[in-house]
Amino acid sequence: MQPTPKDLADDLDVLVRALLSLDSAEEVKAFLNDLCTPAEIRAFAERFKVARLLDDGTHSYRDIAMRTGASTTTVTRVARFLREMPHQGYRAVLDKLKDSQ
Repeated sequence: MQPTPKDLADDLDVLVRALLSLDSAEEVKAFLNDLCTPAEIRAFAERFKVARLLDDGTHSYRDIAMRTGASTTTVTRVARFLREMPHQGYRAVLDKLKDSQ
């Protein structure tokens, strides 16, 4: 039986609460290593590196793709989420990281 959209939303809420319950970078890393495959973790890290380079504003999409190993399609998708999408998750994290430096 396929999960309903409500089931998926509830599962996401539980996952978010689980992440928020962690107290250190080491705990987050351990949880991610248990939860995700190495390829999934690499994909997350790659997309976030793309977001950081895009936010820097000094690199072309092609340069970012070459530096990160991401496809230009991935770079374009991350760029779209940075500037247009309603979630603004990348923006929130990038701004918090800037504020903490």
